[in-house]
Amino acid sequence: VQLQASGGGWVQAGGSLRLSCAASGRTFSSYSAAWFRQAPGKERDFVAVISWSGGRTYYADSVKGRFTVSRDNAKNTVYLQMNTLKPEDTAVYYCAADAAGYTGSRRDQYDYWGQGTLVTVSS
Repeated sequence: VQLQASGGGWVQAGGSLRLSCAASGRTFSSYSAAWFRQAPGKERDFVAVISWSGGRTYYADSVKGRFTVSRDNAKNTVYLQMNTLKPEDTAVYYCAADAAGYTGSRRDQYDYWGQGTLVTVSS
């Protein structure tokens, strides 16, 4: 499976962006998918995850209530809708997928990673 993240850009605080993660491969619909982010000089942190069916989602406390993860298995695409953005959301956002359906926050449990898309939120 190959993952391609897109949709990043520059936005003012309080604004919204929607990230997309397009996957190749027929089996992606059976994988869990997650979003992580990495700010300059910091570790890559968990943001959100969605189960293969979309029936379960989990979020980091820092984004709960503002971000929504969803997926369209017919399009092999996972989305991250980001609302009420804050300057501290500025980071490179990465999508990841796991064939075993893991829905936790550990980076090392995800088998596949996209290249990242930069989100910049100005105050």
